[in-house]
Amino acid sequence: MIGMDVFLGRLDPDMCVVTAAADGERAGCLVGFSSQCSLDPVRFVVWLSEVNRTFRVARSADVLAVHLLARDQRGTAEIFGGQTGDRVDKFRQVRWREGYGGAVVLEDAEAWFVGRVVERAAGGDHVGFVLEPVEWGGREASGGRLLRLADAHTIRPGHPVD
Repeated sequence: MIGMDVFLGRLDPDMCVVTAAADGERAGCLVGFSSQCSLDPVRFVVWLSEVNRTFRVARSADVLAVHLLARDQRGTAEIFGGQTGDRVDKFRQVRWREGYGGAVVLEDAEAWFVGRVVERAAGGDHVGFVLEPVEWGGREASGGRLLRLADAHTIRPGHPVD
């Protein structure tokens, strides 16, 4: 019988950058917990750590933007996963624009969507933000590999995770 750590260690999910804007603040973080959670209507959930600055901004936001990165965009992943918005303006280091509802859209992402927050769900030390997609875009499918957990596991978090 394998333990949960062995089971979880075998997973290699796509990583994404989630951005939020509310009350004059912008925030963004690298997220490994996300998934489509409904077919009809289409819904997607992203899980944000309660100790993360992005969570603090997102809890007041009406919309969030979710971005997929290509494997060769590790530098962007390091900005959003290895730095904390409590000390640095991550958005000065990337190209971005304002999207639907004031969302912060990273212009160089492989693919992205803006989702209206339709529900928040407690889940241990993370909160799930269930999103209804309202705007989307990105590059045509290039066939390149997306950034996955195995590609990002050496990025040291910009703040303690607990």
